[in-house]
Amino acid sequence: MKDHRNPEATALRRRRVTTVGAAVSACALGLASAAPATAAPDGASHGRGTHYVALGDSYTSGPLIPRQVDTNCARSDHNYPSLVAAERRTTAFKDVSCAGATTENMWKPQGTNDPQLDAVQRDTDLVTVQIGGNDVGFGSIIATCARLGATDLTGNPCQRYYSSSGTDQLMLNVLDTMPKIAAVLRAVHSRAPHARVLVVGYPDLLPDDGSGCYPSVPFAAKDFPYLRDTSKHLNLMLRLVARMNRAEYVDTYGPTRGHDMCKAPADRWIEPLQPASPAAPAHPNAKGEEAMAGAVTEQLEPGHGRR
Repeated sequence: MKDHRNPEATALRRRRVTTVGAAVSACALGLASAAPATAAPDGASHGRGTHYVALGDSYTSGPLIPRQVDTNCARSDHNYPSLVAAERRTTAFKDVSCAGATTENMWKPQGTNDPQLDAVQRDTDLVTVQIGGNDVGFGSIIATCARLGATDLTGNPCQRYYSSSGTDQLMLNVLDTMPKIAAVLRAVHSRAPHARVLVVGYPDLLPDDGSGCYPSVPFAAKDFPYLRDTSKHLNLMLRLVARMNRAEYVDTYGPTRGHDMCKAPADRWIEPLQPASPAAPAHPNAKGEEAMAGAVTEQLEPGHGRR
């Protein structure tokens, strides 16, 4: 992938990747050594969450998982927000997650789905946000890497493609998404100043040990660890942005580790590019949504604070 931008601008972006990447690594070390939990945001009580709004993309909405209740947004009534709402017996619940959503759709309509932030009101006391994957380019990345996988089964053609300019474009995409997530969180706090806000990370899509499973998942062998690391960079960015914007981060990668799309149908919670269970390709199935619901519910239990 060639970079046709101004050379000076490109050099500036490369320096930014190096600088911010180092900062991200330093912050990660700080997070690892920090206390695991702190107080919830002001006004957000651990016993509340009766007025719950769920924002997000297709990993939230649950495409093809029965029962689909919104065809425009491919939204299931067995996605993780619905399971969390049922578990907590919320008195007011609005799920406006929508397949294909980016951070722009927090402010802009998406087909028949109104801007997602419109659902957040002053009396909202719980908000979950799972967004950023489409800003980074999940769909196009998977399609590109699958196409390139057949050209060099043992190598890393996908990584070479996204690094052909001398800078890892996917890392740039993650960093470019960082201020967009921050803007979403600021908007949520502005609309619902007393809400408890949870940023939900993305689950484990590929084997955590970096192994592959061609042709079930048609990536080249050395691209599996590259793409695994990209998803970890995205989750780390979400964790950092949550921490810097008075929100809590919910780790869904850990609870789904070992149930990635390379596993056998009975063991996987993420479906491969040819799903065997009702789910969109490279998306959580019903078990994956249950696992994410469990992670959110655990975070909401008394004794858990921002992390």
